[in-house]
Amino acid sequence: MDGPGLSEPERLILAEIERDLRTDEFLDRRLRTMSPGPPLVRVTHRFRSHLLAVGVCVLAALTCVLLVMAASTSAPGLIWAFATTWALTLVGLLLLVCRWSKRLAGRRRERGPGRA
Repeated sequence: MDGPGLSEPERLILAEIERDLRTDEFLDRRLRTMSPGPPLVRVTHRFRSHLLAVGVCVLAALTCVLLVMAASTSAPGLIWAFATTWALTLVGLLLLVCRWSKRLAGRRRERGPGRA
């Protein structure tokens, strides 16, 4: 590097700025995930991020089928299978809503205060 280095007050100010930036978890996560990496990593990340949504859709379809079958036959095994898949579907939906709300809050934080 050409030219003189930083003076002591400038180094202290720079260290304080770096310390403040390290405490910002949102910025830290954005900087760590900025590089998409190799193509295989991007594809697997995209697949994993949509895996829960696909699973919830499959469970919802299975729940509907089991509901119809359990209502028409009144078999205890089908009723329990319906109840189990219904509960798993609700848990999956809750996880999707939590993920969506975190993403929405991150976008709002990114825009800054004062903007809706």
